[in-house]
Amino acid sequence: MKDVKVLGPGCAKCKATAEVIAAVAKDTGAAVTLGKVEDMREIVGYGVMSTPAVVVDGKVVHAGSVPGRAVVEGWLK
Repeated sequence: MKDVKVLGPGCAKCKATAEVIAAVAKDTGAAVTLGKVEDMREIVGYGVMSTPAVVVDGKVVHAGSVPGRAVVEGWLK
């Protein structure tokens, strides 16, 4: 099971990022736990300066834009 977190203040792009990840997980049958981190101190603690950002199993894999489906599929394999 993959632990996935979307980092961001809850903006539209952050919500879209979470929706893409949830849709890909559902469509591919990937087992994920999807969480959101909105606390700026915690976000900065990951070294992230632009949101939305995505953390998979404790590692920042994306920051600054909404990822595409193909990219998300690669993370969840």
